[in-house]
Amino acid sequence: MSEKITNNDSEIELTVLRHVESGHSQKSLSEKIGVSVGKTNYIIKALAQKGLIKVENFIANDNKRVYKYLLTKEGIAEKLRLTESFIERKKREYEELQQELMNMKEK
Repeated sequence: MSEKITNNDSEIELTVLRHVESGHSQKSLSEKIGVSVGKTNYIIKALAQKGLIKVENFIANDNKRVYKYLLTKEGIAEKLRLTESFIERKKREYEELQQELMNMKEK
């Protein structure tokens, strides 16, 4: 069964795609985006399964829990698509709020 992706889910995915390459640990990334470490891990695994990010282990590092995340070509394209969708959604919300404000002022 396929899960329906909500605006909130796509915004979280966009946020992860925006910050995943910055070298954050999953813990610091989860704090930055405001979700649990478990959900962050789940999202990163899902993005990797979709081929949007590549996960690499630092072989030379003694701490084998340290990973490097890289956006793939598909990941960059998805980040662009999600960004455009986010901007369009926010523009519509802004226009609706502007109209609501104008209606309130007319009363």
